[in-house]
Amino acid sequence: MQNAYFQLVNKEDGTWLKLFPAVDGGETLVFSEVSEYLESHKISCDTTELYKLMDSQGHEQSMRLCMQPVRPERESYSLSLEKDGLEAVVRFYAPTEGAELLTKDEFMKDLQYRRIVNGIDESVIDAFFADRKYCTDYVVARGCLPEEGKSAVVEYFFNTDPKAKPTVNEDGSVDFFHLNTINHCEAGELLAKLVPAVPGKPGKDVTGKVILPREVKTTKLHYGRRIRFEKAEDGTEAIYSEVNGHVSLVGNDVFVSDVLEVENVDISTGNIDYNGSVQVNGNVCSNFSVRAKGNVDIHGVVEGAAVEAGGNIIIVRGMNGMGKGVLKAGGNVVAKFLESATVETDGNVTCNSIMHSTVFCRGEVTVTGKRGFIAGGKVCAAKRITVKNLGSPMGADTIVEVGTDPKVKIKFVELTKKASEAEKILRSLEPILTNFDDKIKRGIRLSESEAKYLESLLQLRRIKKLQLDSANQDLEPIKEKLKEKKESCVVVSGEAYQGTKICISDVSMVIQNTVRACKFVYLRGDVKMQGLYS
Repeated sequence: MQNAYFQLVNKEDGTWLKLFPAVDGGETLVFSEVSEYLESHKISCDTTELYKLMDSQGHEQSMRLCMQPVRPERESYSLSLEKDGLEAVVRFYAPTEGAELLTKDEFMKDLQYRRIVNGIDESVIDAFFADRKYCTDYVVARGCLPEEGKSAVVEYFFNTDPKAKPTVNEDGSVDFFHLNTINHCEAGELLAKLVPAVPGKPGKDVTGKVILPREVKTTKLHYGRRIRFEKAEDGTEAIYSEVNGHVSLVGNDVFVSDVLEVENVDISTGNIDYNGSVQVNGNVCSNFSVRAKGNVDIHGVVEGAAVEAGGNIIIVRGMNGMGKGVLKAGGNVVAKFLESATVETDGNVTCNSIMHSTVFCRGEVTVTGKRGFIAGGKVCAAKRITVKNLGSPMGADTIVEVGTDPKVKIKFVELTKKASEAEKILRSLEPILTNFDDKIKRGIRLSESEAKYLESLLQLRRIKKLQLDSANQDLEPIKEKLKEKKESCVVVSGEAYQGTKICISDVSMVIQNTVRACKFVYLRGDVKMQGLYS
């Protein structure tokens, strides 16, 4: 196979352009390649005649360029860096008929001058000098991509997300006492181990520039007291319980501890701030606070108080927030009732009733029991709301919302902005780099300052492409999560009262007439009501 190519021929009547057709399926010539060659050698021609010549490449043909012979041109070539500098592509051009040929030694020295020093393939170069094929791409050097490493991984050997789910009795009442939220552990028990990160290996482009692999993520085993640390010869780290007790994961921290137990949280105790789990056998009085990095179990009533837990919050009798009570949980919230309170949780909410409260939940809200109602206030769940009776026959303003996860949205905005900024910089680099490519193709030698500038631009492009790829990679699972929110729903097993507002993602509806046993879903860009048993 031979691509079509051209050659200058000096005759007594002037300088001619000779065109050789492609052979055995080779590529035809394009007008721009020929015209750019002539322009770079300061040879003018009739472009109309040249177009005609290019249109009929089925056979060998010639056209006169000018009336006077021009200086004979040696065999030459153009060089371009492709695939972000991972390939050096050379395209050779025939000399003026009878002019000097390029030698391999000259070519190799020229490659070095152009800083093509890595991954040179002499077999490809030898192939050209053995059988000269013009206007054909030769990949004379190939770089190598970096070898990606592996991030560190922590493996836990206990349940890191215990679900606080009460038992529903046959009579419809809910047992809030047997929740099984504690992970028991024994002395010497393996709790977690860390497999260390494996760093990647850098690659190189054809100029010898190092291409760094993506940075691997390192992490540490984070743990509290009463835990023993060991490190094996292969670098694997492990932690073991030193005592009999319970283990919990709060954020990235592993805790083994006894439960701080108090009768009431009142003037006798003051505020509670504990680095573990707390059990209150009585009540939490108004204006006091309980903060724990683990779980908080309260067997009485919470009044206008603040309760914050890294894990679950369990309130056996319920909460009357008095308009100032706040619950914040990294896990689940379970309470008999919630009244005039504000609740924020990363997990689920389970209770018998919610009245005139504001609830923000990253999981599901389930309101069970004989009455099982939400009346007044605003209840938001990222996934699903299940309730017996929704709204109030007395017309209390009630809003329920599903399909939105604020933390995921914030992360989505951040990554989108990062990707957009990287794309903007990459777009601004393209015309500058294209200009340099044109210079190199025309054989223009770059000055030292221009070469350094070009080097810095290529490095910047590599960095921004890595940043863009990383942002887009991190965005994919987030986009999938946001899509999942469209499947969120509100399920009402009893009555949904007139005037109640239902929001799913970015659309909403107001119930016009009281309905029974229904399900509100996102369908074709709107909130639709379906029969629960249809």
